[in-house]
Amino acid sequence: MRIEPSKLNLKEKVVFINRVAKVVKGGRHFRFSALVVVGDENGHVGVGMGKSIEIPEAIRKGIEDAKKNLIEVQMVGTTIPHEIYGEFGRGNVLLMPASEGTGVIAGGPVRAVLELAGIKDVRAKSLGSNNPKNMVNATLNGLANLKTVEQVAKLRGKTVEEILG
Repeated sequence: MRIEPSKLNLKEKVVFINRVAKVVKGGRHFRFSALVVVGDENGHVGVGMGKSIEIPEAIRKGIEDAKKNLIEVQMVGTTIPHEIYGEFGRGNVLLMPASEGTGVIAGGPVRAVLELAGIKDVRAKSLGSNNPKNMVNATLNGLANLKTVEQVAKLRGKTVEEILG
């Protein structure tokens, strides 16, 4: 299901800006790539990458790309429904629910995604690659694969009480 970004009050956060140099006969040509996260702090979050000769243009392109890749995050109150691993490339992120008042315990790139998704209480551990792009995409992968008890019950054709035991 495609989420319409124009209906959401999106905030953006630049996670990482990389300067890339191409060596040519006349010297070096510099370009910039920007990794941007957008979210409405209410269960919607997206990640985008923008590349350009100038930083502001790279950020603008990254925001546009992120708005095209929005996902909806399943939440239970202020936390996530269950523990989950997110994987992308060599980047692995373990996301764990936390009790109310814990806050967001996570490293830089993962924290940006979780805060803009609107998750207030969660613990996260980065396993594997510490490359910001892999970490952000692994976090997004984990959040996209979350399921609530109601969704699992409907999938199995059972009631919530039967699932919970």
